[in-house]
Amino acid sequence: MNRYASALSRHPLASHVVGETAGSVMEQLDGDDPDLVVCFASPHFVGAMDDLVHALRELLTPRVLIGATAVSIIGGAEEVEEAPAFSLFAACLPDAQLTPVALTTEQTPDGPAVVGWPDLEGSPPTLLLLADPFTFPVEGFLRRLDEDRPGLHIIGGVASAAMHPGGNRLVLDGDVREHGAVGVFLDGVDVRPVVSQGCRPIGHPYVVTSANRNFVAELGGVPALERLQELATGLDEQEQELVRHGLHLGVVVDEHQSAFGRGDFLIRNIVGADRSSGAIAVGDQVSVGQTVQFQVRDAGAADEDLRSLLAGASATAALVFTCNGRGQHLFKVPNHDAGVIAELLGGIPAAGAFCAGEIGPIGGRNFLHGFTASLALFT
Repeated sequence: MNRYASALSRHPLASHVVGETAGSVMEQLDGDDPDLVVCFASPHFVGAMDDLVHALRELLTPRVLIGATAVSIIGGAEEVEEAPAFSLFAACLPDAQLTPVALTTEQTPDGPAVVGWPDLEGSPPTLLLLADPFTFPVEGFLRRLDEDRPGLHIIGGVASAAMHPGGNRLVLDGDVREHGAVGVFLDGVDVRPVVSQGCRPIGHPYVVTSANRNFVAELGGVPALERLQELATGLDEQEQELVRHGLHLGVVVDEHQSAFGRGDFLIRNIVGADRSSGAIAVGDQVSVGQTVQFQVRDAGAADEDLRSLLAGASATAALVFTCNGRGQHLFKVPNHDAGVIAELLGGIPAAGAFCAGEIGPIGGRNFLHGFTASLALFT
């Protein structure tokens, strides 16, 4: 039977956090060695990661250990923002096949290439992935995998402990590295991805009838900016304020549907507009024929979206990758995402991090998101 545990320490000393968290998960697992351990450390422990990892492997002897550093850390129902914290997630998975992976990029005559992909037997359904933002091309890698490995769910996040190259740490077993990506394939474990992008749609869906790269010129044969102005005039003052400060565009991922709702849209920022042409600029490429809908994001919409996606769900444990722009920056109260998960799923073991980009599937394809909570629910 699969069993899970998690622990959080706020102590500023590395030697103390290892003993506190490892001791707690060992007690929760009745002294059994976990098969999988995932650790998250705040920037205060970057210089001590080698010692932390060595101690964890000595104490817990997991089959696979992965981890990353992040600006803020999640443990259970708590979110420790921009303060010392260390969080552990441990799982006994006796019947699961766990395949660790370490990825790097190398220059080739044809351009950068990702190396380190393992020779897998069969098709594992889930990959937990942690990446460095400065040295690993997450978006390009996900696009390639969607072509090569359709059906693979990738869940994880981008390390956020530093604003410069070399400042993050990634962990794979006994190796602590400053670059690339690390992860583990999970086979024989039921993992449900949940991706809460924190937006709600406004207005009506439109088909893109003219576009060039990331510029959307026409929606349903009308200049895109004119469509937006039509929409705004029909909104109340509060929603008009959201349009001014929290406007996004949702792009339908799977067009083979007759109706579109929550979870069908990939949310992308609207980064500008050209009044002379009536085009709007989006933070991604949009193609003619795609269906889009304007979206707004605020604390209320983000709370509603997460609660809606978790309503009626059940899980025995969770890994949580939430944006470093959420937390108290967005919700103005502490522990929002972790608290909602604990409220709706019970006091299950949970751990995670505030990321510089969140990885998760939408409409059957894997994407790098922003302002999102991406969850791996062990069911």
